[in-house]
Amino acid sequence: MADPKGFIKYGRKEGGYRPVTERIDDYGEVEQTLNVADRTIQASRCMDCGIPFCHWACPVGSKIPEWQDAVYKGEWKLASDILHSTNSFPEFTGRICPNPCEKSCVLAVHEEAVTIRENECSVVEKAFSEGFIQPRIPAQRTGKKVAVVGSGPAGLSVADLLNQAGHEVTVYEKDDAVGGLLRYGIPDFKLNKKVIDRRVAVFKKEGICFKTNVSVGEDVKGEELTAQYDAVVLTIGAMKPRDLKVEGRDLAGVHFAMDFLKQQNKVNRGEIYSNGEQILAKGKNVLVIGGGDTGSDCVGTSNRQKAKSVTQIEILPKPPVKRGAGNPWPYWPNTLKTSTSHSEGCERKWSLNTKRFIGENGRLKQVELVEVEWNKDENGQWKMTEKPETSYIMDAELVLLSMGFVSPVHEGLVSEFGLDLDARGNIKVDTNYQTSQSKVFAAGDASNGASLVVTAIAKGREAAKSIHSYLTEL
Repeated sequence: MADPKGFIKYGRKEGGYRPVTERIDDYGEVEQTLNVADRTIQASRCMDCGIPFCHWACPVGSKIPEWQDAVYKGEWKLASDILHSTNSFPEFTGRICPNPCEKSCVLAVHEEAVTIRENECSVVEKAFSEGFIQPRIPAQRTGKKVAVVGSGPAGLSVADLLNQAGHEVTVYEKDDAVGGLLRYGIPDFKLNKKVIDRRVAVFKKEGICFKTNVSVGEDVKGEELTAQYDAVVLTIGAMKPRDLKVEGRDLAGVHFAMDFLKQQNKVNRGEIYSNGEQILAKGKNVLVIGGGDTGSDCVGTSNRQKAKSVTQIEILPKPPVKRGAGNPWPYWPNTLKTSTSHSEGCERKWSLNTKRFIGENGRLKQVELVEVEWNKDENGQWKMTEKPETSYIMDAELVLLSMGFVSPVHEGLVSEFGLDLDARGNIKVDTNYQTSQSKVFAAGDASNGASLVVTAIAKGREAAKSIHSYLTEL
């Protein structure tokens, strides 16, 4: 145990964020870091409480008390080794994970949880700066070949473990750079893309082959992969967005959130859009429909593009500030979450439904909204009803649809393989992550449904172990 009285002697101290007036003028990472002395003190607050609820809540099963103890003792390499034993990318989760571990920390009972996520990021950054993270080139190869389709967190974690097992791994990515959702779905102000490049550079030295600008199912057919490789792993995400089929949906100015975010990330990489191709918020009244993380990212990006105003609406009621009676610790708290993007300027509204988009000469000008209320029907199911005489019209020249994702894209590879799907349209897999085609596996959001980056990493690692067993039996 680090310091038996650390949690008594020291309070929670966060790294904090860059000033709003500074950060809204660039796309640099918003979060700041503590110095080594303060970080060591924060690690000492881990109680080693006997039943590590933090470990239980973490999708990758991070051995949190163990590496916190190593940080306190200044054993940074040991801390890094422990972190990497369950997580291929602590530099990603240390930046963008919503940290369910902290919500389940015993100290969270008093709202003083250990700064687990920040400590994690500090460990991996220290490991890179001190040269602890070096290419681990497999001593020998098995002769088995694996194709991984998609280079998001699930695909990269699959590739990592299978490569370390000695198999020859090739990762296919339809975009021009590796990373999937990490690359083009998450803004640079939350995750600097050099962090991805740094890890990919290590993977390349370890022998993983990356093929970008290749759309499997179009440029390369699935049958070609099954002929060339001993196993094919689909980690294509759940990229089919939930649409809003209301009057005026086809007006210019109504876009999916991911199209908006992806364009800005590409601009940050140096891509130039012309002839009005880029979706821009500058000088416009922006309405973000959907209250999740992606919606929050749209708020932050709109502010950086100098929108006239930004409003975010959610169809569900406003969550409570504190846990409700039916939502006890250590479970995930269904409470109000305010992001750094919200603090940069945004009006937030709840219990609103979108009735129609109103345009002029084919372009969006206004949106009609109506208040709703939620009640349980005779079967105990929640049901939404509109409140009479509550509809109103607001000005909006740009609407960003951020209502989540429904399933992986079926057109192309999924259809070509004729894969079985579950009731939600995800790729159906068995306990070994094997699809209805024996040589084809699936992991991450493609089979699990849209979820967290840390969950995708966990599912990718689990799938890799099953695929390794499959390959060794061939």
